[in-house]
Amino acid sequence: MAAAGAAEAAPAAGPCERGATVWLTGLPSAGKTTLAFALAERLRAEGHRVEVLDGDEIREFLSKGLGFTREDRHTNVTRIGFVAEKLAANGVKVLAPVIAPYADSRAAVRERHAERGTAFLEIHVATPVELCAERDVKGLYAKQAAGELSGLTGVDDPYEAPEDPELRLQTQGRAVAESAAELHTFLTERGLA
Repeated sequence: MAAAGAAEAAPAAGPCERGATVWLTGLPSAGKTTLAFALAERLRAEGHRVEVLDGDEIREFLSKGLGFTREDRHTNVTRIGFVAEKLAANGVKVLAPVIAPYADSRAAVRERHAERGTAFLEIHVATPVELCAERDVKGLYAKQAAGELSGLTGVDDPYEAPEDPELRLQTQGRAVAESAAELHTFLTERGLA
């Protein structure tokens, strides 16, 4: 007998349910995770199977022990990409709000998806660093400014913005709901929502 709440966790994929990985890249405090959870709520309400692979949670549970060297960041991104592709290949809409600062790491994830025929959409959450520092959700910019932290992506460590993402979302001066609606429309146009 199934647990009482099991049926509510995720609706079963219908015969036409198409999975995809929607990778939201951007600077720390750009709004990637907030946007991913807002979109996930809307997609679930429409009956889609959705998983959010939050970068911070992945670092805690899947990539524990990795540091922030270029090599460790690449390993973290490709691990997330592996899990995302497996889920997406099975009809899940995967939202991955992950900084993924290096273009070659994101390209490796895209290539893995392409080799398996799984949809991959790169979304650049293009929030200016000044606004990210103002938001400073985790206090990282303040710590970096105080000399307590080094290697902050986009400040004293590189962030290679996507040159040709499927969508570039400008979040400055916009409500989360407005950005989520734009992303939802984008997915709908591609038959994914």
